[in-house]
Amino acid sequence: MFPRTQQGAVMVVALIFLMLLTLLAISASSRSLLQERMAGGLRNAQLAEIGAEAALRGAEWRLWSLPARGIRLNCPSDSLANCYAFDAINPSSYVTAFRSGAGWPTSGSTEYKGDGGNFDYTTLASSSLAAAHKPVAKLAKNPRYIIERLGQETSPGVGSQIEGGVTAAYGSSSTPSTALWIWRVTARSTGGSENTVRTLESTYAAPGN
Repeated sequence: MFPRTQQGAVMVVALIFLMLLTLLAISASSRSLLQERMAGGLRNAQLAEIGAEAALRGAEWRLWSLPARGIRLNCPSDSLANCYAFDAINPSSYVTAFRSGAGWPTSGSTEYKGDGGNFDYTTLASSSLAAAHKPVAKLAKNPRYIIERLGQETSPGVGSQIEGGVTAAYGSSSTPSTALWIWRVTARSTGGSENTVRTLESTYAAPGN
């Protein structure tokens, strides 16, 4: 007897199953890469949000601390650089570019590098402060901010609270000032990538000339 001629059906079935397994593997790999990109994008967005928030609070602290040290706020002045008087009709080109411009405008804005001015957010351990906090992320650019003086607000009463002005506790005057000005702070920050940018703003009341 002669052996029956082989038709190769088993090989065809095996190839079909191999093709299906290959398609499933490619699909799973593509999904994993997409999820990784989504996680990276979310992380960049959060880093940009945190950087802008840090610059925003840092500028607010500057507005607070200058009068507390007996320095009256002038806009613009050497003690408050990159500050602009609000003008709804003819706004400064620096303000327009910083608040709504594309890219990363730097002209007319202040780079924020921590309260002491020596914290570089673009490196992981550029200072003793950074090394002590052991940062696990860095920004593509240091955050930046501008300050606008919106107008004067009269405090609804006279009191000795610090919020009402500068008191003798800060070595300025025993009579607190009730002349408050409204300031708008706008801050921008990148994430770990320059392609991710967040802009935040707040209004803040502080004594000023």
